[in-house]
Amino acid sequence: MTELKARDLRQLQEHGISAAEAERQLDLLRNPPAPRALVRPCELHDGIVAFSAEEQAGLRDRFSPAIADGRVSKFVPASGAASRMFKTLLAAAELDLPTEREDLATTDDNGAGGNGAREDLLTLMTEIGRFPFQDELRDELDRHDLPSAAEIGPQKFLAVLLGSGELDLAGRAKALIPFHSYSNGARTALVEHMAEARGYIADESGRCRVHFTVSPDHREAFEAAASKGALELEQEVEGEFTTTFSSQEAATDTLALDGDSHPFRDSCGELMVRPGGHGALIRNLSSMGGDVVFIKNIDNILPEARHGLIAHWQGVLGGLVLDLEEQTRTVLEALEDDCSAETLDDFLRFASSRLNVPAAVSLIGGDAAEIRAFLLDRLNRPLRACGVVESSDEPGGGPFWVRQGAEESVQIVESAEVAESPEQQQIFASSTHFNPVQIVCSLRDRHGESFDLDQFVDRRAVFIARKSAGGRELVALEHPGLWNGGMAAWNTVFVEVPAETFAPVKTVFDLLRPEHQPPQGSTNCPRETVGERV
Repeated sequence: MTELKARDLRQLQEHGISAAEAERQLDLLRNPPAPRALVRPCELHDGIVAFSAEEQAGLRDRFSPAIADGRVSKFVPASGAASRMFKTLLAAAELDLPTEREDLATTDDNGAGGNGAREDLLTLMTEIGRFPFQDELRDELDRHDLPSAAEIGPQKFLAVLLGSGELDLAGRAKALIPFHSYSNGARTALVEHMAEARGYIADESGRCRVHFTVSPDHREAFEAAASKGALELEQEVEGEFTTTFSSQEAATDTLALDGDSHPFRDSCGELMVRPGGHGALIRNLSSMGGDVVFIKNIDNILPEARHGLIAHWQGVLGGLVLDLEEQTRTVLEALEDDCSAETLDDFLRFASSRLNVPAAVSLIGGDAAEIRAFLLDRLNRPLRACGVVESSDEPGGGPFWVRQGAEESVQIVESAEVAESPEQQQIFASSTHFNPVQIVCSLRDRHGESFDLDQFVDRRAVFIARKSAGGRELVALEHPGLWNGGMAAWNTVFVEVPAETFAPVKTVFDLLRPEHQPPQGSTNCPRETVGERV
């Protein structure tokens, strides 16, 4: 029997959540789905393809007309907060800090984790001249008539850098943090994504279409930053930016349970509803109405010196998507007429060898009607090419062969989706490649109509986590990850790309990595080298 009361149903209705969906979520929370059944990691020539230099050039050429025709856009999930970047520094702000910077290295924190916080603060203060937000800090100090960053004490330094009402770096969206320094100023992650996009989505007139998903609280700041960034970039290179924004729909929020497996309620007795995780963005991607769409995370963005390399590999992935898109549509058109048994078998081999649909091989030589129905279902789907890099120490998922029922498919799998059994953990640990979220999507069918992306989500591939709220245990539900269960039923191809295309910024100290710093011998990275257009 449902535990939802009449007032609960009214609350859910106002939120856009149906009673049936609420009951489905509560059932998933109480009866979590089985973990992903890993078969083996994807490897080169077994789920992952690699291309020679000649093949790369051919695919880039294949992609160029789509860019010129304005078919291409970019989608960047960017609603994440910057607070995680500054986690240890926020912890340091709660400590009893010395008045002098030099004393940070010698003072005992008297607490677990404190030493790391002090060490990080000392590093930040010592290396502040290498961070791209140094100019903002200097201006803020001048505004308060304070001495330089080298002269103020640790407590004041943190207060100016992170305090609300000051720079408030930790209170910003990550997209609005300066990531890279140039001769005429710093670029935020948001503006750097716009600059990078010029190299592989600018159409014949120079127009770039970039879409960011944002938190409603930061939308005004995003719009202002994008407008200012577009003016600056358009002065450097002839062209125009069409920058759009969306937020997660309230209807994609999810319920939670308390420690007794009852719906979690706040102090007023109302249901707790929480953002449903980045998997909810499948609706934003669908509503965008894109044709060929590139997806990248906001924190995986390199300075302009590497934009040419990025543009090259994005062009390779885009060309592959268009090649597979054309072949798939040719097959679907041919299936409208009678096909010989030999032709049907060739179509099955195409689905298996090019689109990673191994079940197709088992139908070779079988019933023509069954083959036709299978191909019409399996080929009439969204398509994606995912760049993968050789495994590193970066946290995240990777490409695997996964079994669901009697069939196998290739999927991006996160550690949280894997069973705790030694066998499954060993398979996950033996992965050779990592998912940097460098994805190119084909989102329209052969008639030019947009796919309904909701139809291709594995709705039971949810994430469930134990958290706390107000000192109470909370069991949280997140929708299937955007590129995990959210795209589970897509046709997927993995492509090996160089590790040099991937440099995420998870903490503020990642900005000190060589790949995010100006070239040696200069204080600023020159802007003259614009990413080569594919």
